[in-house]
Amino acid sequence: MPRNSNYCLAASKQMVGIFLTVWVRSDLREHVRNMKVSCVGRGLMGYLRNKGSISISMQLHQTSFCFVCTHLTSGQKEGDELRRNSDVMEILKKTRFPQVSGVDEEKSPETILEHDRVIWLGDLNYRIALSYRSAKALVEMQNWRALLGNDQLRLEQRRGRVFEGWKEGKIYFPPTYKYSRNSDRYSVDDMQPKDKRRTPAWCDRILWHGGGLQQLSYVRGESRFSDHRPVFSVFLAEVESERSRLRKMRRSSSRIEVEELLPYSHGYTELCFF
Repeated sequence: MPRNSNYCLAASKQMVGIFLTVWVRSDLREHVRNMKVSCVGRGLMGYLRNKGSISISMQLHQTSFCFVCTHLTSGQKEGDELRRNSDVMEILKKTRFPQVSGVDEEKSPETILEHDRVIWLGDLNYRIALSYRSAKALVEMQNWRALLGNDQLRLEQRRGRVFEGWKEGKIYFPPTYKYSRNSDRYSVDDMQPKDKRRTPAWCDRILWHGGGLQQLSYVRGESRFSDHRPVFSVFLAEVESERSRLRKMRRSSSRIEVEELLPYSHGYTELCFF
């Protein structure tokens, strides 16, 4: 967050290990309304909330936004990607933002896809459909194009099985999972032969749905806090207002420098493998 900008907390929600928070620039807070939260559990038996989603719905001026944070089913066995697809479908089906009688001035979106702008982020857990040895060799060569050609999420999207109509930016950074804690080494490099190997993968993703969103950056950070590396994205959003039919939220409006929102840029972000 820019140090010289004034933001305020609009909403936050935690469900076991899933946490979603929305911050709004203070001068826009009075134009935010219809804030609602919906949670869907997708853990053990389909209900335990260690897996699932938190969704926050809000309206800024005349434009509706939905932010969806998910932790989908884990596993790298063949067929586990279908369980993740099922998680996505159930989250889309079960997430509801009911109308509040006497409160809503106008009809607001009740489902995720009814919103004008949607951001879906989190540990989607999709893996690389390659053997450990093949994936490791491609990681060592930094051949992201070949790895992405075997990325389960993109394969399932192309097959029309999940996230139809959703977009994701180009990936120019290394797989974000699985790292040894407090290390820059993938966990497979530190394992003994008998240990269970986790093939490096882009588990952590950011997708969007709807028009009026332009992605300005899509990078990863280098926090060693967990066995994942975080991902970051900055978007330019179009917002309809009463004053003007179409108002663009420009970074120059209060001179929010995009560069201030980005983590430190490492050399690999300049590579063009895809």
